[in-house]
Amino acid sequence: MRPEILNHLFAEVTALKGVGAALAKPLDRLGLSRVVDVAFHLPTGHVDRLPRTELMTSDAGRIIAITLTPQSYREGNGRAPTRVMAIDREGNVVALVYFGGHPGWAKKLLPLGEPKQVSGRLDQYGQDLQIVHPELAEPGEPMREREPIYPLSEGMTSRRLAGFVEQALARAPDLPEWIDAGLKAKREWPDWRDALVRIHADPADAKARERLAYDEVFANQLAMTLVRADTRKRRGRALLGDGRLRDQLRLPYTPTGAQSRAVAEIEGDLRQEAPMLRLLQGDVGSGKTLVAAMALLVAVEAGAQGAMLAPTEILARQHYESLRRLLAGLPITIGVLTGRDKGKVREATLMGLADGSIDILVGTHAIFQEAVAYRDLALVVVDEQHRFGVAQRLLLQEKGRSPHLLAMTATPIPRTLTLAQYGEMDVSRLDEMPPGREPIETRVVSEDRLDEVVNAIGRHIADGGQAYWVCPLVEESEKSDLAAAEARAESLSARFGERIGVVHGRMKPAEKDAVMEAFSANRLSVLVATTVIEVGVDVPNATLIVIEHADRFGLAQLHQLRGRVGRGGGLSRCLLLRGSSLSETSRARLALMRETNDGFRIAEEDLRLRGGGEMLGTRQSGDAAFRLAPPELLPDLLQCAQDDARLLIDRDGGLHGARGQAARIALYLFEREAGVALLRSG
Repeated sequence: MRPEILNHLFAEVTALKGVGAALAKPLDRLGLSRVVDVAFHLPTGHVDRLPRTELMTSDAGRIIAITLTPQSYREGNGRAPTRVMAIDREGNVVALVYFGGHPGWAKKLLPLGEPKQVSGRLDQYGQDLQIVHPELAEPGEPMREREPIYPLSEGMTSRRLAGFVEQALARAPDLPEWIDAGLKAKREWPDWRDALVRIHADPADAKARERLAYDEVFANQLAMTLVRADTRKRRGRALLGDGRLRDQLRLPYTPTGAQSRAVAEIEGDLRQEAPMLRLLQGDVGSGKTLVAAMALLVAVEAGAQGAMLAPTEILARQHYESLRRLLAGLPITIGVLTGRDKGKVREATLMGLADGSIDILVGTHAIFQEAVAYRDLALVVVDEQHRFGVAQRLLLQEKGRSPHLLAMTATPIPRTLTLAQYGEMDVSRLDEMPPGREPIETRVVSEDRLDEVVNAIGRHIADGGQAYWVCPLVEESEKSDLAAAEARAESLSARFGERIGVVHGRMKPAEKDAVMEAFSANRLSVLVATTVIEVGVDVPNATLIVIEHADRFGLAQLHQLRGRVGRGGGLSRCLLLRGSSLSETSRARLALMRETNDGFRIAEEDLRLRGGGEMLGTRQSGDAAFRLAPPELLPDLLQCAQDDARLLIDRDGGLHGARGQAARIALYLFEREAGVALLRSG
């Protein structure tokens, strides 16, 4: 149970004064559904205002705060703006300029003869001074010299959000200290609550930001330390495969050295009674499925069952088909179970699991529902590990006698982030590609050459090839100029006829499966899709992919999408359609994609680029492990946090000592309480 001292922080966001149903929506779009989310919504920058009593041309180009008195109005007509002519205390004149809107609005804001404190960038327009769309101080409140800038959503202003932050901070209690006293003094870190208040007041406060980042990393590393300790002390069962199934496997290729090493590491873990907890990390096409299949065969050889968990139905059914092809001819039974399986099909699968006639089960979260019972589950393989947390892993203990766990991710992760996200796991890396897999030729093409790209698609399908066309959105929106999948499919169908299919996240599973099956069977030439094809789609004949608005994707997602091609023989191509204007970061991303197919190098560069000031986007890079700790601080803080967590466990009495009680609060504060649950259950 969450400590009572945190209850006010974990209240619903509507507990804040002024947050009703209308404002809860833009807050929810920002991921701020509770008071603690608002408190942890840190500013990304700040505005510095120069306090001035007099207008000076030398301040042109700078943001000033000054008291002005409106003298007259000059109403615009057509596209001309409304100007409010105002003077400072010395009589110097400045135009306060408002574009758009009704002139009466400016008059209401700035009544003649009434002094107002305003702020904005002072510009010189010819011989005249002006401030475009100035900010006005609230009545009775002075204009702050430094004001934070927050990430916003439509319907939310920075000033209003700052007001909610102020209320959230008022609810934040003084908490007992969980950091080792010597470490805190050495780093010159403030107390937790003081750091939170300081960072909102001054986003450039390095010590406050570092303290908050460390707190989150420490809670994460402590939870992982507890998970690892719990896993190591549990007694599972040793799986000693006799090789009879693996010896019958006839592969058309020789496994890579990396695959062989990974299989050997996994076999070594499975021989131990302590449950395996291993991450298999490999680039797109590096052969993770073969390694997982070999591990599952060890479990079956030992007389037990194995299960493979995937985050989406598309990916689950893809794994099911891949395992069926790979293990064809072996005397084993493979089943599949997802949320769409109902009635007699589901009942037959459940009976097969209970009586042991199903050796390997592939599926989504449905495979761990309460009604699902296994005869002897001994190994679980979790694909796309970043989408599952510690809490999901606890469910595994209820389905077997502490089964072994092999987690997989197709997203290459820098070593620093691997330690941060999976520090309680042993790691096997597939850093070689199978022989014969050619690099994908990648080109960056301006959207001005869209007609040429469409013509290239036509030549490609005329030669019997298949292609993907990836769009970021499902349908047109007046507030976005991104191409929509449905509109793009319609335009391509008008050009090439009925051999165009479309899939997106709003389709029913059966509809998606039907389109995917038609594309796999080559009854469709072009599959127009949103990023639902990022993982789990394997069509060797598809050797061309077009990614529209590629400059708006992150590197990790671009690399995953590119990996949908190049899965058969011959050369594959990826065309990255970019917008007409690019930021320096977007330009660097696309240049790297053109230069290399090495996912681990791309991941390292992605970390470097994001660490340079861009926020870590969960949609671009998988679920982020942290929200307060930016990537650039992780290398410095991770080892320190690991050492401090071990010190707490080994020297300071764990969670039962004085500092441990404070650390327990930190686990709940940063929602790593699965570590506490493990202590209770273990």
